[in-house]
Amino acid sequence: MFLKNCSEYSILALIPLAVWSIVVNILLYFPNGDNTYAANNQLTNYVWYFQGICFAGIMIIILSTVLLLVDFYKCSSACCAGKHLYQTHCSSLGSALFALLGVLFSGYSLIISSLGLSQGPYCRTETGWSYPFANTNGGYLVQSSSWSQCLEPGNVVEWNIILFSILIALSALQVIICLCKVIYDLVKVLCGTHKILAQPDHV
Repeated sequence: MFLKNCSEYSILALIPLAVWSIVVNILLYFPNGDNTYAANNQLTNYVWYFQGICFAGIMIIILSTVLLLVDFYKCSSACCAGKHLYQTHCSSLGSALFALLGVLFSGYSLIISSLGLSQGPYCRTETGWSYPFANTNGGYLVQSSSWSQCLEPGNVVEWNIILFSILIALSALQVIICLCKVIYDLVKVLCGTHKILAQPDHV
């Protein structure tokens, strides 16, 4: 029952999650609302992977729309050959494949956002523009006293931490939902196949 609820009803949640991913990723290009840093290419390199815009955003919206359509799709008589038990097989198998793509796309966003958070922001320090926290393996996250190394953009450390953390959370939720969908549809297909083999049609 949990997998069914997670797979069939939570697919709708992918759309707002994807929209928020797009919004959060866009905000990363404008530290404190300033667009000059994006124009001068003075942003962390991980924002240019478009993980929230393309992969956890646009692609997830497309996939979730397809999944919703596939869930309500009824196989044609030619596909199903008149067999009622086959009606769910075409849609379930296709749905599992699309959900697996969703896992890959949102997983990509999760990995890239995690790397961006671990690396830290690209900012101007006393010695020039650099990644002052790149060698800390994310240790700077619990050392707020070191954040003052970034002189420009203002509050860029907090900006990156908050937004990358939100992207990670959104992507993780997408992975969970899509993975539940994959598991549920595969179980559905396998159990349906077993029923067909165990109960041959009678004319």
